[in-house]
Amino acid sequence: MKRFTILKALPLHMLALLLLCMTAGCEDYIEVDLPSSQLTASMVFEDKATATAAVTEIYAKMRSSGMLSGSAQGLSAAMGLYADELEYYGASTYFAASFYNNAVLPSTSQVGSWWSGAYNQVYGANAVLEGLAASQAISQADKEPLIGEALFCRALLHFYLLNVFGDIPYITTTDYRVNRVAQRMPSPEVYQMIAQDLEQALTLLPEEYITQDRTRPNRAAAQALLARVYLYSGQWQEAADMASAVLNNTALYSEEPVETTFLKESNATIWQFSPAAEGQNTAEGATFIFISGPPSFATLRQELMEAYEDGDLRKVHWVKEVPGDGGPWYHSNKYKERAATGATLEMSVVLRLAEVILIRSEARARQGDLIGALEDLNRVRQHAGLDDTQASGASEILEAILRERRTELFTEFGHRFFDLKRTANLDAALDPLKPGWQPTDALLPIPENELITNPNLGSQNPGY
Repeated sequence: MKRFTILKALPLHMLALLLLCMTAGCEDYIEVDLPSSQLTASMVFEDKATATAAVTEIYAKMRSSGMLSGSAQGLSAAMGLYADELEYYGASTYFAASFYNNAVLPSTSQVGSWWSGAYNQVYGANAVLEGLAASQAISQADKEPLIGEALFCRALLHFYLLNVFGDIPYITTTDYRVNRVAQRMPSPEVYQMIAQDLEQALTLLPEEYITQDRTRPNRAAAQALLARVYLYSGQWQEAADMASAVLNNTALYSEEPVETTFLKESNATIWQFSPAAEGQNTAEGATFIFISGPPSFATLRQELMEAYEDGDLRKVHWVKEVPGDGGPWYHSNKYKERAATGATLEMSVVLRLAEVILIRSEARARQGDLIGALEDLNRVRQHAGLDDTQASGASEILEAILRERRTELFTEFGHRFFDLKRTANLDAALDPLKPGWQPTDALLPIPENELITNPNLGSQNPGY
């Protein structure tokens, strides 16, 4: 992908050109044929089909590149290496080695790629919002879900930027004159703006899915993300209430058997990425699966293996043991396909039911509703084939929830690292494992070229 930053945003008319230059990765999202002639920016938003294509292009970019990619360059792999989920066996010159060895620098390529990729995708969301606001041809009824989707994307991207980099700019325009002098905002203010976008999205997104494969977010997807935002920002009652709104929607969501949780038809999926083309599966499968040891990229750490209790069905179905010299080795087996199949079997799941249950469990425990917290925690455990927890008292229950999140959400978009950080357990977990670990390593550095280009971003994160 061509590199863009919030400081050098594309002019709005380039969005139209992007629609004419779609990669194969966007085809499954678009589902319409674009006109053969060059589109102007106004033409993009004079037609529902091309406006929809502008929205779904954002999902295609998120799936294929940047932080939410399931490739080795995405959060699932890189932050798994940075935390205590994955052990690295790749080349020492690959960027992933710097994550595993706690040697990330402001000049590390992946740091810059995440920053610029996310803000490029934010730019796309803002272009959609501005284009729809100016459109006179698209009806309000057709505009509203598209606006809701763009707001959802903008909130989601800023959420990950915030949790990776700390204080960040919240970008709400395509105006380069504003963006090139953007200032970083304190984290509480960023959380507030994320919540505002999601709260507005809730009023615009439909309850039912626009597409049957759940690849375009509905109201529950915004509710699930908002529940997470409230949890991370310490708004316990709001987190519990928003999680309940999702969990009460039993017509759409229910637990699947552990072995089928990550199949594309799973009723436990709240939102997932469509593949680039029919027959393709997930990048996660290609990234994590290996057939002989030692692995060429990474293996699950022994500490994670030891965190599983006897009889845990997640270890049976979501972890695969691989023999080989120096083994046994283990890889994430949530996604079973590492190559194309005749028809797509798996899609990359971004939001799912178990996380929402655990959000409500934690939010309840932090408010003193220990009975409700245990009900939710045990619901997840029972689904995994385990007995009810023996934890009692708020601190024990919260520790049990964190352990459950570890074994449930491993190698999914950095959950483990973010959980350790927000619960003040990061230093205790990583100091024994990472050379030269310091508390300041809870944040990655701001890319050095961004600080040079825009002095308004302020000083580098401490420790770099």
